[in-house]
Amino acid sequence: MPRSAFTASLIPPGVLPDARLLLWARGLRAFGDGYVSLLLPYYLTLLGFSALEIGALVTATLLGSGVMTLAVGFIAHRFRSRTLLEAASMLMVATGIAFILTTDFWPLLLIAFIGTINPSAGDVSVFAPLEHALLTRTVGAEHRTALFARYSLIGALVGALGAQAAGLPVLGEQWFALDVKHAVQIMFLVYGAFGLITLLLYRRLSPRLEPRDEAPATPLGKSKRMVYTLAAVFSLDAFAGGFAVQSLLALWLFDRFQLSIVTAGTIFFWTGIFSAFSQLAAARLARRIGLINTMVFTHLPANVFLMLVPLMPNLPLALLFLMLRSALSQMDVPARTSYVMAVVTPGERPAAASVTAVPRSLASAVSPMFAGWLLTLSPFGWPLVICGGLKIVYDLTLLAMFRRVRPPEEQ
Repeated sequence: MPRSAFTASLIPPGVLPDARLLLWARGLRAFGDGYVSLLLPYYLTLLGFSALEIGALVTATLLGSGVMTLAVGFIAHRFRSRTLLEAASMLMVATGIAFILTTDFWPLLLIAFIGTINPSAGDVSVFAPLEHALLTRTVGAEHRTALFARYSLIGALVGALGAQAAGLPVLGEQWFALDVKHAVQIMFLVYGAFGLITLLLYRRLSPRLEPRDEAPATPLGKSKRMVYTLAAVFSLDAFAGGFAVQSLLALWLFDRFQLSIVTAGTIFFWTGIFSAFSQLAAARLARRIGLINTMVFTHLPANVFLMLVPLMPNLPLALLFLMLRSALSQMDVPARTSYVMAVVTPGERPAAASVTAVPRSLASAVSPMFAGWLLTLSPFGWPLVICGGLKIVYDLTLLAMFRRVRPPEEQ
């Protein structure tokens, strides 16, 4: 099938073939994650689970992703990244199938922990650090942040399209008289099919992308202290983010404003669009003010906007501040990824990417259960206030600790 002009604008001809394959894989996973993050709480509600139980299942997905990502980080130097990505793709296939074979809480909890279900709008999975390390090998330092901005753009933009697709089960019920629960299960099966397609993409990656002579004898060498410090700081951001992952934010909107899944899908489509195109500006802004400043000074106002959302008396005002938050909240993502890849040696990049990515799932795994509990106590939206406040503390901490640690291109 010929590429459309839209797709060509996302993955231009100038991008190297291996980078193009990785960007395509990111897009497929983002589409699946986009609708699964919204259908997950909706489906679990159809099964009769409470907000606390849904929070526990979301916690399990993040905790499992964190454990797996950390484990992969410490063995990545022994295996080809392509092999690990292929194994993760097979796990994605198995997850999509397993999620439709059981409706009981404890089996679902185990599947959520072991599988690849992503309840957030970002990429908190074992795929991300492996892809980051490979992408860094495809470009020079001067183009690294721009490539990661495009990687993040594709994830956010296609994820927004996926969020819009979350309304398909309800439309199937209206148009074709499908049972809505069975329609949702079909969507989980399609999610597994995306895993199979990404497997085929990873198998086309060039072996030259992984020169073995750069691999260190240990996962992390001289950059260990730097990486662990970054991971500790990032853990605060991730813990805060767990209070407002997309699945729980959708659950709050369902309860507070009685939204349908179709309306919620449209809302998260537009929040995804805003966050997607803002990431293109991240690379240009980073060239002007630096990576750390870009991370901090775009994140701070986004967190203030998030804290204001529960204070709004009606849906239009709440959506206004959600959109404002979305326009800024993800600009730090390509800057953060580029920064981590820049301050470590090439051979340490897979381990560094995994260790610093773990907080995006492991540390954030603790908070969704608390958020679900808070939602059972009050419809106000305390999880959003807590999320924004903790993220502001993270921003100020990051600025204080790393503003003088500059990547090579800024020195």
